[in-house]
Amino acid sequence: MKLTDLKGIGDKTARLLNKLSVYTAEDLVRLYPRSYDICGKPVLVSEIPEHTGDSLIAVDAVVARTPALKRVRNLQILTVTLRDEKGGLLKATWFNMPYLLGSLKPGYRYIFRGRPVFRNGDWVMEQPVLYTMEGYSSQIGIMQPIYPLTRGLSNKIVSKAMQQALDIKELVPELLPAELRRSNELAEINFAMRAIHFPKDMNDYEAARKRLVFDEFFFFMLNVRRMKENNSRQPNLSRIADDARTDEFIKKLPYELTNAQKRTWQEVSSDVNGERLMNRLVQGDVGSGKTIIAVLALMNTVYAGYQGAMMVPTEVLARQQYDDTCAMFEKYGININVSLLIGSMTASAKKKERQRIASGEAGIVIGTHALIQAGVEYANLGLVVTDEQHRFGVHQRESLTQKGSSVHTLVMSATPIPRTLAIIIYGDLDISVMNELPSSRLPIKNAVVGTDYRPNAYRFIENQVQAGHQAYVICPMVEAREDGDVMEDGRGDTFANTNMHATLENVVDYTTMLKKNLPSSINVEYLHGKMKPAVKDEIMERFHSGQTQVLVSTTVIEVGVNVPNATVMLIENADRFGLAQLHQLRGRVGRGAYQSYCIFVGTSNAKKENMDRLGILRESNDGFRIAEEDLKLRGPGDFFGIRQSGDMQFTIGDIYKDANLLKAASDAAAAIIENDPDLENDANAGLRMYFDRTDNKGDVVL
Repeated sequence: MKLTDLKGIGDKTARLLNKLSVYTAEDLVRLYPRSYDICGKPVLVSEIPEHTGDSLIAVDAVVARTPALKRVRNLQILTVTLRDEKGGLLKATWFNMPYLLGSLKPGYRYIFRGRPVFRNGDWVMEQPVLYTMEGYSSQIGIMQPIYPLTRGLSNKIVSKAMQQALDIKELVPELLPAELRRSNELAEINFAMRAIHFPKDMNDYEAARKRLVFDEFFFFMLNVRRMKENNSRQPNLSRIADDARTDEFIKKLPYELTNAQKRTWQEVSSDVNGERLMNRLVQGDVGSGKTIIAVLALMNTVYAGYQGAMMVPTEVLARQQYDDTCAMFEKYGININVSLLIGSMTASAKKKERQRIASGEAGIVIGTHALIQAGVEYANLGLVVTDEQHRFGVHQRESLTQKGSSVHTLVMSATPIPRTLAIIIYGDLDISVMNELPSSRLPIKNAVVGTDYRPNAYRFIENQVQAGHQAYVICPMVEAREDGDVMEDGRGDTFANTNMHATLENVVDYTTMLKKNLPSSINVEYLHGKMKPAVKDEIMERFHSGQTQVLVSTTVIEVGVNVPNATVMLIENADRFGLAQLHQLRGRVGRGAYQSYCIFVGTSNAKKENMDRLGILRESNDGFRIAEEDLKLRGPGDFFGIRQSGDMQFTIGDIYKDANLLKAASDAAAAIIENDPDLENDANAGLRMYFDRTDNKGDVVL
């Protein structure tokens, strides 16, 4: 059903929803709320928590004095003092809302709901919403959905459209077998879909979320199990023996491989020359040296008479991998032709590279999703390497291997995942763990600080730049906006920050501020995921070459280029990110021979427990230990906590806090594939329907 068939959704609104990957009513109902606004019981001023974070709090108070209205430039500022029944005072301020004067009369009692801040010895609340006692009582406990938004799209519009879409009969078919739902105590799908958007209470919400998270994990694992079943039947028709030229190349390297690298290289070498096709994950911490393993495997592949392809998630990363590989081969006299294929290349350049690939002239091909597009033909593909696997779907990986007749698969991931979860998530792959850093890498020095430390941090950055180094500054938001702040996750996607108002930093304003706080001789630029690829490439190239000394960015640089000269990573509002993502961001520094530093700055009114969490990062640079701690900290009841973007990017599930559901879904998928591999039983008719609909459309991105 088209979006424009819904009342109130015209072409303009439909285009805005398209930006959120919503094209049909079916897509719309899977645009799950980012959070919920829940009205709690009113409190007195004296009962406002010391650390409010960004919580909305309702205060029961009366107007103590006649309000004051003044004009400052284009703003009309209305202020009034409120008093609770015990004499506690609260100052309330509204901007451009003079019409409230008629309601704010001394002695009138209201519920004032907003975000209180303790400032200069007083509690202050800006833009609170007024409720009568009766009106607020009817709102207590109701969970109002807050959706991801884009500029020009309001939460009210999405909410109204959602109500209509959910009323369409059979919009969401029930695909799970009845016995599977019963044994796992899962709600019916249409109940779950309505309750995730408009839950009557927390019980409804939890039941809905459990069902939808299970579905997401289950269908992903079903895909994985089918691939594993298929892989186990694949004989190795592309034997790749170890080549003496590759061994000689290893000896010429200016460093000795770590024991973890040697062990992993032995496992990869053995796989590609074994009885079955290789399907292996190399899970290595940031900086553990996974890339050289991939290069060695690609070299052996070419020497054995085949082609090798490496697919990476961003064009910036593809260009750098291409440049680094070519430079390395030239330095050590490796006679292998390398090709680059990315989407932003001109049509003529793409045509030329496709011809080199099809003829076999290109031994190694490095690129983005362009590698799997129609029209790209390989002469004799023998090995596929996918970097940062959690950003590619199962079918995308499979699409590349299908470009050849018998293709080995090597998956590289720097995402630190506890081994117990990795075994489930990567169920179709053998796993190599690289948990050792090269001896030349100096451990990163870490600091967890509050906002009052910023002047010191800026001086530190200035000193590092004057010493010839560079720095990253990470902000969670793209820009500040009147209609709600916009945050960006690790993929460059944006989402509404409706309950984090006015406390989070944005790259646009922060860059302006930083230029004022640093000498004019220091070049500061900003970067975010909504920029055009060509613009991002130019900015990253200037930073990589040293023309830009300080780069202010969103988390889009999480899988950015390698800049060994960058020695400082300053992360603003660090308490808003997951530990695993913070660790990956930190991995952008410490990549050269210089001592590097990471400064985690908490939000101005960060909760104590969130700042304490960051202590784990201060104490350890071990990504696998951090992942295990993250798993312990994030329990299944933490539904409304910190946004954990950038971990394993499911839509609603979280492999950490939903670890038990992940295991249950994995077990259920394994049992179905074992008992009915071709899904022929009547009970599995819904599963057959699922694969009929998805086999040609792709799958959940992990």
